[in-house]
Amino acid sequence: MRLPIAIAAFTAALITPVFAETQNCVDRDLLVERLRTGYGEVFSGAGLQNGEAVFEIWTSEENGTWTILMTQPDGMSCIMATGTDWLPGLASQTVKGSPT
Repeated sequence: MRLPIAIAAFTAALITPVFAETQNCVDRDLLVERLRTGYGEVFSGAGLQNGEAVFEIWTSEENGTWTILMTQPDGMSCIMATGTDWLPGLASQTVKGSPT
């Protein structure tokens, strides 16, 4: 019973790097243009992750779509998630100050 689990874990470890290389990654300028013209999405915010990547959120209030991008220092952006039914936050729910 342990052997099938070990084989599955080993296979997953081998496949993960291949999957990362085949994600939807292209030059950021090309991807941003596609989000703007194809989906009507606009930049809504971003944050830095460990100095290695910027995560961006692009949304369309008109269409209700949203996209999360990860942009790497070399200018390549990868689509990390997409969806529909975007709901913008309310100003009264904004937390001010720095996180603890």
